[in-house]
Amino acid sequence: MNIFSDIRTLVVETLDAMVADGELPSGLNYGPVTVEPPRDAAHGDMATNAAMVLAKPASKNPREIATVLTERLKSDPRIAVADVAGPGFINLILDGAVWHDVVAEAIDAGPGFGHSGMGAHVKVNVEFVSANPTGPLHVGHTRGAVFGDALSNLLEAAGYDVTREYYINDGGAQVDVLARSAYERYREAHGLDPEIAEGLYPGDYLVAVGEALKEKYGDQFLDKGEQYWLEEVREFATEAMMDLIRGDLAALGVTMDVYFSEKSLYGSGRIEAALKALEDKGLIYEGKLEPPKGKMPEDWEPREQTLFRSTEHGDDVDRPVKKSDGGWTYFAPDIAYHYDKVSRDFDELIDIFGADHGGYVKRIKATVSALSDGSVPLDVKLTQLVRLYKNGEPFKMSKRAGTFVTLRDVVDEVGADVVRFHLLTRKNDAPLDFDFARVTEQSKDNPVFYVQYAHARVRSVIRKTEELGLPISDHPKLEDAQEYTVARKIAEWPRLIEIAARNHEPHRVAFYLYELASEFHALWNKGNDHPELRFVHEDDPDATAAKIALPRAVGVVISAGLGILGVTPVEEMR
Repeated sequence: MNIFSDIRTLVVETLDAMVADGELPSGLNYGPVTVEPPRDAAHGDMATNAAMVLAKPASKNPREIATVLTERLKSDPRIAVADVAGPGFINLILDGAVWHDVVAEAIDAGPGFGHSGMGAHVKVNVEFVSANPTGPLHVGHTRGAVFGDALSNLLEAAGYDVTREYYINDGGAQVDVLARSAYERYREAHGLDPEIAEGLYPGDYLVAVGEALKEKYGDQFLDKGEQYWLEEVREFATEAMMDLIRGDLAALGVTMDVYFSEKSLYGSGRIEAALKALEDKGLIYEGKLEPPKGKMPEDWEPREQTLFRSTEHGDDVDRPVKKSDGGWTYFAPDIAYHYDKVSRDFDELIDIFGADHGGYVKRIKATVSALSDGSVPLDVKLTQLVRLYKNGEPFKMSKRAGTFVTLRDVVDEVGADVVRFHLLTRKNDAPLDFDFARVTEQSKDNPVFYVQYAHARVRSVIRKTEELGLPISDHPKLEDAQEYTVARKIAEWPRLIEIAARNHEPHRVAFYLYELASEFHALWNKGNDHPELRFVHEDDPDATAAKIALPRAVGVVISAGLGILGVTPVEEMR
């Protein structure tokens, strides 16, 4: 039940009736017509801009349209009051029975309340994390992992078919560095001093890899040139790092559907096929790039290169796809990877990158636009930095990782649920401060606690009702203004899912849950002063049955919202 969608349908049907009666011209576009909560709750339950957006194409005064539309809307039993405001907005107050029905529907629908068919099973590929397989995930990857997983959950709730995908960057020079770093730990496992030269990975996490290499290969690689061991150690260490990364993601509650190896693109003809597809569209050519803007690098010189004409699809400059020595640039396999995505018949693509990849957005968008002839939209989301603090002081780096704070450091400190919720309390492209003390404090200023506390209160009420053997009803009895406020907030949930999914913004769910929890806590506190508003009445089973419905509906929505965020709702606070 999406009451906002239902009332918009009523508005559109009423506009059609006005067209049929000659009060409006035919052929009007109703797309811009909205029905949404007013900015000021004192103005009513909903507001529509229908008269304002149709006035110009209808060649009429907006108040003239609004006056007729308002009178017609009043005939619907769901509309208690309809008023024209300002230049032509229409404010609506709904009949109280509507809010009773919303609460009953939430209880009846359970976890599926608010889920939408908006996505119509459109196939969406969400690529996220995609960290180099050279060590454990760090806190920056954590934000991308949480955002990507929550966005995937949100899209599924809105009716999309989602594939969660991780692109393993195992084809570049960084995995050779990993192999050399692991080899030093292999030497260490044999009692030799490791030579961790500058540029190698110093983290302790590779000690176990060195031990495992010793167990598998014995001493056969000792004192041998890397031509004898590089390939095997690289493959072994890469797989060990991917096992570590999968474990990190599992600790955060993230499971990928697909792990795609960059290495699989090399020597398979897939890079060549992707570039041939671009060449067939006239987008590959031999040419020279303009000199870079700003300070000129000392070693820069114009040279003939194989270029992708990405400027024809919105990029700032054309991009090289081959090096001067004939090898592929780092961009070439990315073209092939996205060609593979397009070839897998996804209807939409979403790439989630760290903030340091901002300069990469236009070329990737140009790639997908060119390969799909503009038929497959790509949305690139950037996740900004997370600044870690403990008691107001910057959190120190991890010895285990060598150079950074790991995902496991953060999860082990406060738990996956706290990490996930807090990382979604800001929009993905806004910097975020994560203070270990503040995210675990029990106060209204801590959103994760405040929302979980609301759910725990709901569960405590239900447990008490069951212990007393009192009846439970799905049909609420709403009398107080604060009860109606909570019911109205519940009614926003289906609309919120669609808006958040459409805009790829799972942080909206966290904001909404905090607002719902705030309204519920306000009702709870009001019941402390007004006993008739309490949910459990031991001496009045009928009153309890009616009152218990509202917190039950609140619990349904909070549980569903936390599920989208990937957070487990608590049964009681300790």
